[in-house]
Amino acid sequence: MHPAVFADLSLARRLERAEGNANARFVEAHARLDPGAGFQWVEVAGAYAMYDGPSSPSTQTFGLGLFQMPQAADMDRLEAFFQDRGSPVFHEVSPLADKGLLALLGERGYRPIELTTVHFLPLETRVPARVENGPIEVRLVSGEEQDLWARTAAEGWREFTEFRDLIQDLMRVAASREDGLSFLAELDGQPIAAGSLAIHDGVALLAGASTIPEWRRRGAQRALLESRLAYAARAGCDLAMICAEPGSASQRNAEREGFRIAYTRIKWRLTASQA
Repeated sequence: MHPAVFADLSLARRLERAEGNANARFVEAHARLDPGAGFQWVEVAGAYAMYDGPSSPSTQTFGLGLFQMPQAADMDRLEAFFQDRGSPVFHEVSPLADKGLLALLGERGYRPIELTTVHFLPLETRVPARVENGPIEVRLVSGEEQDLWARTAAEGWREFTEFRDLIQDLMRVAASREDGLSFLAELDGQPIAAGSLAIHDGVALLAGASTIPEWRRRGAQRALLESRLAYAARAGCDLAMICAEPGSASQRNAEREGFRIAYTRIKWRLTASQA
């Protein structure tokens, strides 16, 4: 009989470190592709701080206050890490972090700007769903197909025209991560959806999911989800995680598959008057 998994500090540390590690590999991949851009990550007071360009969603910290309470000198160092690179200062904070962090952030001039719900699924007790994918086939892409995966993933976000160039660049980097696993969903041999998987310390992070608009509502995302969970279980993972906007379709899809809400994170930004 497997022990129950509770949404506690121990779980939060595993989940946040898994996502932080995935983003660290992303930053490293970006630095290899563009060595002159100064992309870098550092660890300060147990938190991973990422610089991936001023407009990248990876440019922030992960795990602040979860592994140790940062002191004023630690916050000075973190803020300088971003500000010296011309970037805003962001921290995405779990509610399981040290309670003193809220007062510290308030004193230093931070304000909340975004919420993200973190979901988890124990894989050791999960009974795989019996899903009929029909003609949709899901497969892990080879190294020679990274550009194909990146194009398919970016095409799934094409409605966001203001971010088109950024999204294409991000997908290209994601496909080249050192430990990244990229999956394609195909219909009659044509790529219609994409998703990624990153594994760290027995935690499988599912991310990067998108479907080309013309091929939505055909089951591609569920097929991708089931295939990635099956891969993670075979790889020895005991947990899977997904991050989503609260109340979104992504959250509903995760809950349908048995994911539970671990907590909702708050993203904090240092205000311009303080930066």
